[in-house]
Amino acid sequence: MIEIDEITKTYDAVKAVDTVSMTVETGTITVIVGTSGSGKTTLLRMINRLEEQTSGDVRINGTSTLSVKPHILRRRIGYAIQGHGLFPHHTVARNIGAVPELLNWSREKIRARVDELLELFSMEPAQFRDRYPAELSGGQQQRVGVARALASRPDLMLMDEPFGALDPIIRTRAQEDLRRIQQRLGSTIMLVTHDMEEAIRLGDFVAVMDGGKLVQHGTPTEIIARPATEFVADMVGDVERPLRLLSLIPVSDVVESGSAEGAALDAGASLRDALSACLWTGRTAVPVTRDGKPVGQVTLAAIRARAEAHA
Repeated sequence: MIEIDEITKTYDAVKAVDTVSMTVETGTITVIVGTSGSGKTTLLRMINRLEEQTSGDVRINGTSTLSVKPHILRRRIGYAIQGHGLFPHHTVARNIGAVPELLNWSREKIRARVDELLELFSMEPAQFRDRYPAELSGGQQQRVGVARALASRPDLMLMDEPFGALDPIIRTRAQEDLRRIQQRLGSTIMLVTHDMEEAIRLGDFVAVMDGGKLVQHGTPTEIIARPATEFVADMVGDVERPLRLLSLIPVSDVVESGSAEGAALDAGASLRDALSACLWTGRTAVPVTRDGKPVGQVTLAAIRARAEAHA
């Protein structure tokens, strides 16, 4: 989907992005993570030419972005930012339909797409279509912002700290919404965050930036288990590393035969969830179900063994 080829952005002789190369696969979420000033937002903005690169190239499906007029390019790419960026004097429906309107979609097609997206985000169209942003909660505004980015069915969506302004509970729900919708639509997403926890939870791939350079690019498991630099290790956190790894491993990987007492976990839950269940209730094993039917148990010993293997 995207080939970033030795791209550089220089401001007054300072390289904000320094010779970054990366390939982003179709239908995946790549999360760019780094501290403030690491160049992650500048890198993202060069993909849709909100920032023009000093050198290097970006190709989308084999075509250089420099060969496409910026405003045409941006209509093909969804873009969602922190704080949602909604037009305050436009209704929810008009906000979501802004890009399809620019693309000359029919009124009926735009209305159908607005309703489809509102339903996708669990917002009843009849209830929310004609509301204004000020009448929505922060979480609802952010959902509408993401819906607007998806409205024209872009193959690629760029997201810059989209959940940064949300409180932790709403933020987790918004992340789950995004993952569910991405898997359903097959979209390719590049998302910027400063939060390694968010990167690990959302990303199929994680790109870590430091001082304008791409210092590591790999799966969440690779980033956690084998940090390439001290900076990456600090971002992951030595103490939290085993727990972060457990959050990536499904219970189904270590389920054993046998039965255990107490509330069950679904086989798709993480080993971190299973560890929490054991510690919270004082159990040494937790029953596991799939589609509501018992399939075995996961033991505290098995969870610890897997954590120690990656410690």
